[in-house]
Amino acid sequence: MSAPSGVPVPSAPPSYEETTGINVSYPHPYPVPEPGQKPDGKGMYPPPYMGQPAPVNNPVTVQTVYVQQPVVFYDRPVQMCCPSCNQMIVTRLSYDSGALTWLSCGGLCLLGCIAGCCLIPFCIDALKDVDHTCPNCSALLGSYKRL
Repeated sequence: MSAPSGVPVPSAPPSYEETTGINVSYPHPYPVPEPGQKPDGKGMYPPPYMGQPAPVNNPVTVQTVYVQQPVVFYDRPVQMCCPSCNQMIVTRLSYDSGALTWLSCGGLCLLGCIAGCCLIPFCIDALKDVDHTCPNCSALLGSYKRL
């Protein structure tokens, strides 16, 4: 079979060995075990490459990082790890007058409680803001604002 230009067409593409230049009749550089023969481990693996020295194992420093979930503060004590002293604690609460306390006082004044009854919200902890502190190191850990 020939092409229209007169050049003969090859019957099949070249084999892998022919294209890569590998000579199949060349003996193996390392012994290959026969089928059914157990390899003895001698001469089965290529010799190590001697061009470069073996890599030196440098000591690896490992740093452990503990990620603490954000703590949500309410008007109750919270058990947590204090970020300041790293101790497991239950927060100590302190109450401060906040926006809700002052708005309640102003509302009572508008209703006519002028004779001192408008000061009642300053005596009620449920109307005050809450600060959470560490009982060990007295660090302020968080606040709960009522309004």
